[in-house]
Amino acid sequence: MIYKVYYQETKLEVPVRENTKSLYLEASDVREVRAKLQDRDYNIELIQLLEGNYLEYEQASENYRLEKFD
Repeated sequence: MIYKVYYQETKLEVPVRENTKSLYLEASDVREVRAKLQDRDYNIELIQLLEGNYLEYEQASENYRLEKFD
């Protein structure tokens, strides 16, 4: 499954909509998403499952890039 994660770059940063960034990654569930991002100092605001038309819309965006984790 593909997830979209909305986050701030550091946990010390106050969440402000204009500074919110996003990334896309593949995982089996939300717990796995959090585990993959654990080593990054992100302040995660929202983890959203993308499927169906929502996934197609995001994939058509020029900003869509699936993160790779080893």
